[in-house]
Amino acid sequence: MKQQHNVRPAIRRVLQATAIVTAAALTLAGCSMGAPSSDTGSSDGKLTVWVMQGDQSEATIKAINDQFTKETGVEVNIQNQQWKDISTKITTALSTSTPPDVLDLGNTQVAGFAASGGLMDLTDHADELRQGVTWLSGLEEPATVDGKLYGIPALGAARAVVYNKKTWAAAGINEPPTTYAELEADLQILKDAHQGEDFTPFYVPGADWKTAIQWVWDAGGDYAVQKDGKWVSSLSTKESVSGLEQWREFQHKWSSEASRPLDTDSPDTSQLMAEGKIGAVIGNSASIRVIQEYNKDITADELGSFPMPGLSGQNQPSMMAGSVWGVAQKSSKQDLALKWIKIASSPDIQNDYVFAKDGYLPNNVEGLDKAMASDDFPTALTGFFEAAKRTKATPASPQWTTIESDGSLTLFKDIATDTSKAEASAKKFDEHANELYAK
Repeated sequence: MKQQHNVRPAIRRVLQATAIVTAAALTLAGCSMGAPSSDTGSSDGKLTVWVMQGDQSEATIKAINDQFTKETGVEVNIQNQQWKDISTKITTALSTSTPPDVLDLGNTQVAGFAASGGLMDLTDHADELRQGVTWLSGLEEPATVDGKLYGIPALGAARAVVYNKKTWAAAGINEPPTTYAELEADLQILKDAHQGEDFTPFYVPGADWKTAIQWVWDAGGDYAVQKDGKWVSSLSTKESVSGLEQWREFQHKWSSEASRPLDTDSPDTSQLMAEGKIGAVIGNSASIRVIQEYNKDITADELGSFPMPGLSGQNQPSMMAGSVWGVAQKSSKQDLALKWIKIASSPDIQNDYVFAKDGYLPNNVEGLDKAMASDDFPTALTGFFEAAKRTKATPASPQWTTIESDGSLTLFKDIATDTSKAEASAKKFDEHANELYAK
């Protein structure tokens, strides 16, 4: 397997990946490809591709370009872009007569650009672009708007349970749990082993909506569903409310009372783990690196991860962050653009470059299994790769960014702190969200 000798440096990069920063942008650490260009469209007969700073490395892009030029004879004009103000820049570029042909988009950005008519409908090309693999659902679903595909999965990052194996072993727990019941039994053992100490078995900040929603998804609920081509908020359905109540019960039982009104940043959950004050937390792969930065004495071998088990009997769906490739509706080189994104999303590029050189999750389930089977795959990352097999994302509605930024998601803190009941909070959320979806 080509990637094995590259896995160690690649893993250092994947541990630097950050989770979802905003609903409109994903910041993933990687190799820079130089300063961004001010050019906004195709030039000199070349295919123009916008690549976001920190996504695919120079080596990965070169491999894609080399294969593309070999097959087509066409050169590629790569333009590296910064995340700051990128939504405005993309909107402007897509409205011109000479937009970039291919764009690197955050998975939650797609709906807005698709709704404005700026992106090409890729539905009729989906089977060819899929190339026989199963795309990660948390990348494909937000790129699918009103049943039509507008983005091809490029790379991903999932969330999983992070724990200190040494701390668990000291309490007599030597294997990670695989069921919800096993997890709660282990947490009780941890709790009993640390009686009288400043210790929390499983730290779940009440305001962390990206964690809380996993219980809702696992119960069969969701933020919203589509009916007759329109989004309808569904957080107050029986299934969603059940998930909210199950999350609150878990949060109250295993997390600290002080955590109920808090988010992940204050205090930093990775710092709490580094200080030995918590037994587990749900986070992204960057958590492992940050924990070690806070405590240099913790080795990578002492840290582990596992997918969060669900009451459903399956792993809870994990919140997926990532990027997709889109094609401009006004591109004059759509056939060439399709050829480029097919190469970029191919199993060979995903396995040998996106994972092996850049350290990201490949865009397909089969690629996850192949990566984990490599001889040098670090066991600390197993949970993130397993969790990526069952992922979801926020609704593919252009209104979601408003919902995320206008304070609507404080309902989770309200439920965790008993300021309001789950059903009442969910109904209030749905009323507001539906007003937005109706616009």
